Amino acid sequence: MTYQFTVSPDFSPDYISGWFIFNTWLQRALGQSIHLEMMDDFQQLHQAIEEDRVDLIYANPYDASMLVREKGFTPLVKPRGGSDEAVIAVRADSGIDKVESLPPGTRVATTDDPDVHLMGMIMLEPAGLDQGSVELKQCGSYVLVAKALLQGACEVGIFLDKAFDELSRPIQSQLRPLVRSEIQVIHHSLMAGPRLDSEVEELQRVLLAMDQDPRGRNVLQGLGLVGWEPVEEEEAEFMIDLMETLTYSPG
Repeated sequence: MTYQFTVSPDFSPDYISGWFIFNTWLQRALGQSIHLEMMDDFQQLHQAIEEDRVDLIYANPYDASMLVREKGFTPLVKPRGGSDEAVIAVRADSGIDKVESLPPGTRVATTDDPDVHLMGMIMLEPAGLDQGSVELKQCGSYVLVAKALLQGACEVGIFLDKAFDELSRPIQSQLRPLVRSEIQVIHHSLMAGPRLDSEVEELQRVLLAMDQDPRGRNVLQGLGLVGWEPVEEEEAEFMIDLMETLTYSPG
């Protein structure tokens, strides 16, 4: 049997080859056939999930909630020493120096990355802004969010913090963060679907030991990671409950 693996589309394009190398490493470590398919966007990803065409996924927090609640996925591991945060940024020469100064009708560049967009919109609430009082421009990547700011198509951009920090130095120098979230408990997770239930313990074992092997460390470096750590059941439940609370919060 060949298992199907995919990665949340919000990862940096710099790591595309790294994920294919990781998939090759994982097949050898498990002795299983695993096919990696990259999705172009979240719409394509969610369709594949709905049609039960995903067995293993590196998922963002928003999708992790749905995968556990609706599809019976098991969180395996998370990146060591990191959480997902959002950044609200403007052009460096913008006259806006704080979120509270943003007026109704502000043009906001965002992506279809649901958890980051959600955090970003909550961070705009101190200005009295919500989905109905801003003009949203959906971009296909965080690089395009930056481009929308630099070209003057939008006043504000919502970024995943890692994506913002990985922008090239010339682009970063033309942008200015207004605020970063500090939730600290939201993170991506590598998750296994029901067809991999019998492999969960072995998956966790090989992943947690990955940084103890020189070849494994090299593969991790290709993903911008230093290692994995386990996702405890209570931690996963807390993050899922938090994401659901944020999803249904006013605004």
